[in-house]
Amino acid sequence: EVQLQASGGGLVQAGGSLRLSCAASGFTSDDYAIGWFRQAPGKEREVVSCFSSGLGNTYYADSVQGRFTISSDNAKNTVYLQMNSLRPEDTAVYYCAADPWDRGSWIPDDYDYWGQGTQVTVSS
Repeated sequence: EVQLQASGGGLVQAGGSLRLSCAASGFTSDDYAIGWFRQAPGKEREVVSCFSSGLGNTYYADSVQGRFTISSDNAKNTVYLQMNSLRPEDTAVYYCAADPWDRGSWIPDDYDYWGQGTQVTVSS
């Protein structure tokens, strides 16, 4: 069974940085996709960034392009989201999710496994 453990959230001032980690286990294939999503109060869950191990590509939402970077450490089975130049509008609960079929999607419904979420709060 695929399990995901997200960590690294916290409180930071606008302009600051945080690095989120998503430790993954239970994949039966080397090809999978990991996505970072976020949900702010009263808003729908939205994609932040996705990484496809099989396709070797990444995706970023327009709102984070140039500020956030997704990366992976295969030896640690961990995917990171480096978040720089944070803004108050980045405040949300951030979730990592996995698509073990690596469909190359950024749609939340295409991700079958979800971590518990980590709170990111950016103060102005």
